[in-house]
Amino acid sequence: MHTVLIVLLVIVAISLIAVVLLQSGKSAGLSGAISGGAEQLFGKQKARGLDLVLHRLTVVLSVLFFVLTIALAYFGL
Repeated sequence: MHTVLIVLLVIVAISLIAVVLLQSGKSAGLSGAISGGAEQLFGKQKARGLDLVLHRLTVVLSVLFFVLTIALAYFGL
């Protein structure tokens, strides 16, 4: 069980890194965060196509990463 969880965690971690690196930049850096960057957080989602798929895949992989990490800590005792 412990080995299976570690293998799954490594696969999810590598996949999460790849998905994050494939995403395009959403802001203009620090200047975008200071002037108008908050509008993107609370405004309408304008992501379409591949950006939307990568965003949803990032959320799913990050939740899976945390669940696997907690399970590994729980069963690793």
